[in-house]
Amino acid sequence: MSKAKLALRETAGPAVALLTSLSTLVCCTLPAVMITLGMGAALSSLTANVPQLIWISAHKPLVFIGSFVLLCLAWVVRHLTRNMPCPADPAQAKLCARMRAFGGRVLWTGFAVWAIGAFSAFVLPGLLS
Repeated sequence: MSKAKLALRETAGPAVALLTSLSTLVCCTLPAVMITLGMGAALSSLTANVPQLIWISAHKPLVFIGSFVLLCLAWVVRHLTRNMPCPADPAQAKLCARMRAFGGRVLWTGFAVWAIGAFSAFVLPGLLS
């Protein structure tokens, strides 16, 4: 198995899950932090130049559900492939083990990012009001 195929097999799902969980930060955490830091004009300029941010913020439950489903799918795929054999070649076996560890860290980072976004979107506004 080539290095590229091995890297793709072990990290593609977690990487996609991390990217989708980052959308939760863009939708909800970024505007809240910018307003808190007094950067309302910068946020206004950002939303004027990237109007998709308004749609994402308006549909945040859909964004969070979609990203959570993708995170869970990535976890299921990772769980089902956890016992797949690595190549017999010692160098590729070492690379396989490193890629599995890296994929796990990426996946758990995705869950942490999602949790931070969910807290700032749904819990924090209730605490502040």
